[in-house]
Amino acid sequence: MSADRLAVAHVLDQIADFLEFREENPFRIRAFRNAAKSVLGLPGSVEAALADGSLAKTRGIGPATLAIVTDVFATGRSEVLEQLKREVPAGLLAMLDIPGLGATRIKLIHDRLGVGTVAELEAAARDGRLAALPRFGEKTAAKILKGIVFAQGSQAFRLGPEAAREAEVLRSALAGIAEVTRVVTAGELRRRCDVVGPLAFAAETSLSAAAFRAALTGLPGLSAISEAGPLLGFRSPAGTIAGVLCSGREHFGAALLYATGSAAHLALLEAHATRRGLTLDASGLGRDGQPLPAPDEAALYRALGLPDIPPELREGADEVDRALTARLPLLVERHELQGFLHCHTTYSDGTLGIAEMAALCRDAGYSYLGITDHSRSAAYAGGMAPDRVALQWAEIAAAEARRPGIRILKGIESDILVDGALDYAPELLGGFDFVIGSIHGRFALSEAEMTARLLRALDSPYLTILGHPTGRLLLSREPYRFDQEEVFRKAAANRVALEINGDPHRLDLDWRLVRRARELGVVFALGADAHGVSGMPYMDYALAIARKAGLSRGDLLNVLSAAEFLAFARSRRP
Repeated sequence: MSADRLAVAHVLDQIADFLEFREENPFRIRAFRNAAKSVLGLPGSVEAALADGSLAKTRGIGPATLAIVTDVFATGRSEVLEQLKREVPAGLLAMLDIPGLGATRIKLIHDRLGVGTVAELEAAARDGRLAALPRFGEKTAAKILKGIVFAQGSQAFRLGPEAAREAEVLRSALAGIAEVTRVVTAGELRRRCDVVGPLAFAAETSLSAAAFRAALTGLPGLSAISEAGPLLGFRSPAGTIAGVLCSGREHFGAALLYATGSAAHLALLEAHATRRGLTLDASGLGRDGQPLPAPDEAALYRALGLPDIPPELREGADEVDRALTARLPLLVERHELQGFLHCHTTYSDGTLGIAEMAALCRDAGYSYLGITDHSRSAAYAGGMAPDRVALQWAEIAAAEARRPGIRILKGIESDILVDGALDYAPELLGGFDFVIGSIHGRFALSEAEMTARLLRALDSPYLTILGHPTGRLLLSREPYRFDQEEVFRKAAANRVALEINGDPHRLDLDWRLVRRARELGVVFALGADAHGVSGMPYMDYALAIARKAGLSRGDLLNVLSAAEFLAFARSRRP
């Protein structure tokens, strides 16, 4: 689903939440809820519907909601929402970040128990007062307590793209300091972690630490804070915590290494250095009290008798042992990818037509793309009825006949229904070149029920790829529960690929699970889940997770030619 629709619908739903706090007219509240649903059901982007006037004619969108949507696109925010936020106590506002706790319940808890902060809510959940409320009970109280823990653990982190945008602003500011010759973004961003905490940088400079600190605090809006280990800590104008490690050119390799981390990887390297009679810390590499120059990381690893270990692998697992025994994986590279898989067009909830999507992928260097609009059951996302599937196939054939310089494959993202069956009849599924099967609802099934659902889907001879296999949404929704080992083993046995979904809200599978699934013999497919131009970089995010998991070209379907990919998909067909 396109990001602009999700963002606008979220604003409208939040306004409805705040109106509930104020006990406004229920018809007005319902109007905002309905407007949010109407936005989610648009066939194209909100921006396009605004521009061509079709949004104003959409059922459920009135003058008030239209003005709010226009405000969001003009300013990036809604003044109506901001005003409502100012009228709600901050403690109650913070409770809205707790998964599964809506405005109606928060108001009831506040009115009945006098709870006004997350801390007070946690106490009420633990001492039984919450469970005693009408229509709550112990299960609901336990679920809310779990949501509090989840929300508190998420607050210090951000999604990678969001963190990367601010990091580039800060990196440019640091690079503008006199006597600074280069600044590299390091930390979790450089290691391509799925979510990012404090930002980190390495700076090459001739300034002393004190002089650099003074120059840094002289930059507009930046303020120094307590040091974070060897890094000089500072706070950005937006309140983001960051750190920078300074070094002269001769020891910049160590500065970049330590600014990148992880702490576990550095501990492994330090122990290895000690065994070789060397010392290693953030200031550099040394032997017998004498510094050894290492102007870059490659030189430092070389001095340690190791090949350069890619930043994605530096998590303190077995990467140093593997490097010592020449067993580091040859990580898959961007230029090796031939297939752009998992994308949506205007036939469901994408913003581009088939020819436009094909041109984008061709220009990005792909030799084929697999279009996978939503199936019939995903009505909220414009899922295709069977007669619309036929129209799409005809348009793909016509686009192919024009020889667009890229092959276009007929795919589908078929909903996995609650009983594990794939959406559409087998006769229709058999007409697609390949099928991605995904779960988009009924996430609260028991572990046994969800496992059975997934296992049945994996038994379908039409399933090529299991889409975003755990259903997680980073920082907002936990994975659904299922027996991962059993599902991974079935996927390996049936030769169904598991998707690594590149949507930055998903990055699903988690790289740690990718490693385990690979050990069990699973193959993988990188999926962009692109709904328009803004989704094109999502393939790179999926690739980053694949590299972090240690995957090589032999582990991925995307490196296959179109003919090879089709042969893989057809190998399970009856």
